[in-house]
Formats: sequence, structure tokens, C-alpha cells
Amino acid sequence: MTDARTFSSPLDLQSVRADFPILSRELAGGFPLVYLDSANSSQKPVQVVQAISDHYLKHNANVARAMHQLGAEATAAYEGGRDKVAAFIGATNRDEIVFTKNASEALNLAAHTLGAGLKPGDVVVISEMEHHSNIVPWQLACERSGATLKWFGVTEDGRLDLSNIDELLTEQTKVVSLTWVSNALGTINPIAEIAVKAKAVGATVVVDASQAVPQFPVDVSTLGVDILVFTGHKAVGPTGIGVLWGRYDLLASLPPFLGGGEMIEIVRMTGSTYAPPPARFEAGTPPIAQAVGLGAALDYLSGIGMDKIAAHEHAIVEYALEGLKTVPGLKLLGPTDAVDHGGAISFELAGVHPHDISTVLDTRGIAVRAGHHCARPVHERFGMQSSTRASFYLYTTPEEIDALVDGLGFVRSFFKVD
Repeated sequence: MTDARTFSSPLDLQSVRADFPILSRELAGGFPLVYLDSANSSQKPVQVVQAISDHYLKHNANVARAMHQLGAEATAAYEGGRDKVAAFIGATNRDEIVFTKNASEALNLAAHTLGAGLKPGDVVVISEMEHHSNIVPWQLACERSGATLKWFGVTEDGRLDLSNIDELLTEQTKVVSLTWVSNALGTINPIAEIAVKAKAVGATVVVDASQAVPQFPVDVSTLGVDILVFTGHKAVGPTGIGVLWGRYDLLASLPPFLGGGEMIEIVRMTGSTYAPPPARFEAGTPPIAQAVGLGAALDYLSGIGMDKIAAHEHAIVEYALEGLKTVPGLKLLGPTDAVDHGGAISFELAGVHPHDISTVLDTRGIAVRAGHHCARPVHERFGMQSSTRASFYLYTTPEEIDALVDGLGFVRSFFKVD
């Protein structure tokens, strides 16, 4: 295994970690926290927490309704968050940014509104490696409309099986909705290339970028897709806020998702008309402080540099793969090299249930996730009920990877695995 002393990263990890006080915690038993669950939810820097606190303590009010100074300040802060999201992902029109409560709601919004135009004979294409949030909404949309759901399979090495792409993408295909980075396999999919083929047959392309936006630079202006969603809490931002970006002409053609205040133009007892995007899709009081926090989070990531974050992720994944391969009886789920590999690695350890692995590692301060990671179909593809997942981010150090590898050795001895 590579010596941590020779590990090279473009980030000043000591400086970065100083912004995340939780990473200096000492847990029960005197072990330092080794947080390897960032694909589930990232930790938050003090800059984000302070921005949210400052908003609540000094500027709290509802938006778009109040005509007083606090209302104007809150509205400016909320819309400022929209501006920052647009700039961060390369959107040329701020009105293409819709705030939701998470990526799951954003995907449901896409499936519900696009699904309103589906009919029997139409086809929706997803993949076997999707998060449940990008499977169930399309199943429901197909049930409502009579459309057919089809999917790309997964190869033995954990990549999308594109061998039958011309059979899946035909004139009957109306929607293609894929994850950019698998939360279970870590696979980075060739979204731009698939989008070209999907657009050639007239399909609308939706991308779940929940694991992509936090990890590497994203530019929707050149990606060639129609809708992209992500969530704030995986990008050092707060919980309770997600983002849907969509081409404005597409959004303007879609029906509302939820009805209520602020998404309307005129309401009469005989019927209503609706506001243009993004207000059409933001019924009720929105996640105001969360938008402020998300803006601060994206400022933080931009200040460090997404290119540097991507390079660090690649280096730490490469280091982790090398280390995990030294653990006897460990089988990787998904790609076994760092090429087109995001910051999550799932695995099984012969003779030990993933829940037991997680529990024993936790006694040593190491936080990983165990289960099917809301991606049960891809686990079934590989004949597994569940797995253990370690996931990394801009604050992950090689010493933490070493602690994981040592911890897995302890797990083997604890359960007396040969």
C-alpha cells in the first residue's frame, strides 16, 4: 500500500479540515472521528453554518410577500442563492433554477410533469444503477400514463452496458433519466455522449447529478441535457434544499407540480393561471435559509476550486482502492480502478454482514454506511443483498483511508474470519 507520507493532493487538507469542526471530534473510546460517509451527507464548514445563523438572527422574514425591509432583505438573500447556483453549474438564465426540498423531490417534479405528456407506446429509459429516487418516480409515471419503462444494464466491471443503446433509444423513447455518478458503484457515466444519442431520437434527457455536482466542475450550458438535479446537503450545504435546473423553454411548457401560494398568476373559483418558471414550481414558503446556506456552500467550494476538489477525489479514491485490495476476502462492488470513478466505494467482506462491519468500525470511530444505499437493483445485479460503502470528499485524508484498512483487519480478527 502507498505510504500516506507520499500521498499528493492539490488541497491543503489541514486548512480545509480546520473549516469543519466536527472532524476534530473524539468519539467514545477515545478514537478520533473518521468520517467516510460523505456520499450520504457531507459535513458542513463553519462558513455555511454562520451564513444560515446570520440570516435567521438578522434578516429572517418570508419572501416575495412582505413589503417591509426584512422581507426585502430575505427575498434578496433567497434570490441571491439562486444566482449562485446558476453561476456554479453554468446556467445562463437564473430563472432556470428551481428550488425543491431535495433531489428526490426534484426528480419527482421531473417525472410528474414530463409524465403528464406520456402515453401508451412511449418509452422511458433509466438504468440498473439508479438511486431509488430515479427509479420509483418513473415507475409511477409509467403506471399513470401507460408508457413502458426500460433500462440499461450494468457490466461485470460496474459500468453502464451500452451495447444495446440503439435498441433502447428509438423514436418511441421520450425520456432518458440517468445518474451521472452512481452512489453505490462510484461509476461516472458518459452523460454527454449518451445525451447526444438521446437527443437524436427526440428524447428529453434528465440527469441525477447528486453525486456529481459536489465532486467535479459541471457546466449545463455545454452538457447537452434538458434537466439536471442535485441536493444541497451532499455539497457541504444544508439539508432541506434541492435544485432542479431545466432549459427555460422546457420548464415553461410543463404543468405545475404542486399547487399553492406564489406559483399562481390569477386564482378564481372557476380556475387558475400559473406563474412562469421558476415560481410555477415553488409553491408555498420556500427553503429560504437553506438557499442562503447553499449559496454559501457553493461560494466555499468555488473558493477552493472544483478542479482541485476533483483532483483530490481522484487521488484519494486511487489510494483507497489500492489499500482495500490488500484486505483478504474483500470484494469490490463496481469499478476496481480509479478511471471514471467517483468518491464512493462499496464492498463486501467474506464471512461478515455489512451491518456488522459498520457496527465494529464505529467502535473505532470510523463512520461508513451499510445496506443497499437506496440502490437495491444494482446490488441484486451482482447477487448481493447489501454492501458496506466508504465515501470520501475534499476533507478526506490518506490517514483516514489507512484507518479504514486497519479497521477492516480488526473486523476480520473480531469475527475470526479466515
